[in-house]
Amino acid sequence: MGSFSIWHWLIVLLIVVMVFGTKKLKNMGSDLGGAVKGFKDGMKDGTTDAPPATTPAPSQVANSTAADKTTIDVEAKQKS
Repeated sequence: MGSFSIWHWLIVLLIVVMVFGTKKLKNMGSDLGGAVKGFKDGMKDGTTDAPPATTPAPSQVANSTAADKTTIDVEAKQKS
């Protein structure tokens, strides 16, 4: 009683085809296939051995903060 027979699945399939139509089911199937393929390609790209990201050296950080202190606000200069 808990399992469905082949006739139950055929009736469900027939109802789904009647509700959605074959063209829409084909489009949904191709979209799903493209999504699965994209996911697999993304997983392959994530497993490549990429060099670890390096953090900037402290001297580079100090230079960037020094440059921030000498920045001139052009809009403020034009308003004066």
